[in-house]
Amino acid sequence: MNKAIISFVASIIIGFGLGYLVFGVVLGDSDKQPQVAQTEATEEPATTDDQKKEPETVAVDEANILNSKGCLGCHAVDKLGLDGGATGPDLSKAFTEVEGKHGKSIDDFLKEPTSAVMSSVIGGNPLTDDERTQILDMLKQASEK
Repeated sequence: MNKAIISFVASIIIGFGLGYLVFGVVLGDSDKQPQVAQTEATEEPATTDDQKKEPETVAVDEANILNSKGCLGCHAVDKLGLDGGATGPDLSKAFTEVEGKHGKSIDDFLKEPTSAVMSSVIGGNPLTDDERTQILDMLKQASEK
């Protein structure tokens, strides 16, 4: 029994280590975080009110917290037009679905995650109150689209 537990724990540690190497997520090192492509602002041709549409994507500045904390290394937020990794679930509905899935509000989940993966990720680099608020605001916006 003890050998099985030790093998399981060793496998998890090796898996996370390889995941960080393969996907380039380095916690605590903002110089090596995944980058979100930036686009240059260009002049738009004149349009009528009927032709004007709201942009479907979030500006890079707004996505900065998800990028700087490494969230986009594993997660996408399709409703905000944020491409990210495919290893974690899309976060578009996380604001409304986390409580049903994990038994606690998303705010509490971001403080103390109940999933093994997120416990190790956030445990190694906890979010400040301000960072958590910024993430919650973005996820709320995604859930409303």
